[in-house]
Amino acid sequence: MYSGPWPLPSRIGGVPVLAGTENKLQYNPALDGLRGVAIVLVLLSHAHVPLFDGAFFGVDLFFVLSGFLITSLLLIEFDKSQRIDYWQFYRRRFFRLMPALALFLLAYCIFAPMIWPELDDVYSDALVSIMYLADYGIAFFDSPDTILHMWSLSVEEHFYLIWPPLLVLLLRYATPGKAWRSILLLWIMAWAWRVLWVAQGQQFYEIFFRFDTRATGLLAGALLAALMIERPAFTRNLKKNMAHLMWFPLAIPLLMEMGWDNQQAMLWGMTVVECAALVLLVAVNQRSGLVYEMLSAPLLVKLGRLSYGVYLWHYPVVRYLRADLPWPLVVLLGFAISVGLAALSFYTIERWAMRMRDAKPRRQATPAKPRERKLQAGVAGHSGMVLSPQAPR
Repeated sequence: MYSGPWPLPSRIGGVPVLAGTENKLQYNPALDGLRGVAIVLVLLSHAHVPLFDGAFFGVDLFFVLSGFLITSLLLIEFDKSQRIDYWQFYRRRFFRLMPALALFLLAYCIFAPMIWPELDDVYSDALVSIMYLADYGIAFFDSPDTILHMWSLSVEEHFYLIWPPLLVLLLRYATPGKAWRSILLLWIMAWAWRVLWVAQGQQFYEIFFRFDTRATGLLAGALLAALMIERPAFTRNLKKNMAHLMWFPLAIPLLMEMGWDNQQAMLWGMTVVECAALVLLVAVNQRSGLVYEMLSAPLLVKLGRLSYGVYLWHYPVVRYLRADLPWPLVVLLGFAISVGLAALSFYTIERWAMRMRDAKPRRQATPAKPRERKLQAGVAGHSGMVLSPQAPR
């Protein structure tokens, strides 16, 4: 949420960075709006809407946004104390993500055997999903199936596990103000790793679902976070040429016909979407202009705040509906039912979990060392609570 006045400057390695009071970041409604766009694209893809075969790229928008927000918070925390409180980080991720996921999987285990009595893998699918192993489970073992969409949550969870300690290593050993170079190298290496598997002839689905081949979006968002904080000289020229960079977002509709099994999506399609997401994030962080106003539309923002729950519930709903109904009804009914279930989850168990997440832990005072400040901003892979750092003006 919005945390007060404009944040005050501090420094990372001698480079200016903005952090609000108590590590809070300013709320940017346009980022919730971008989540709303992403979840609509994902739903259209799963509803098998004509001309939207490539709407699976909506997940890449989620990845870039998650990488950007998580890295922004980690960088600011590291600036405050020269370390990252891993326990608090993982505790907050747990309370934001796990309760809603557990509720969904419990409902799935109860109702799926009634809806699809022929299924014999309901409980094993739920187990794989709650352990965040769905990405590799789908790629190599075709599990889970009926809740196939769990793969992206697993990808983000693996990023949450690996990225904080890796980022600390980069910050400690990189030249001050140059951490963005290391992240850029990781982004390029992750893209090359995916291309390598395409060149070796691996199947599309074996590449599409895995964390190691889908980390590029998360790293792209992390790169933008570092660039906005470290602000190397070339970023000023990029800002001046934002109008030319807007061709990346305009290219996204052209990718909608890039259907499943098209390896061009792996080679360059995902990279175009990632670059488009970066341009959109830079545009909305100016907090003015057409893109910001469009993505700040109230209904779109509300949908973005519910996007995590909508993502959880939509796939089995849409899968059930599309078996017998034409796609327009699948979209309308699937959207309505998914939003309703997401709202029920958000205003019950998720609200409780967020209160638990934000509760200050009881700690004994340690006079030899000042108490670490606790992050107050709530961000998650598909959470609607979206926050954004602002560059100094």
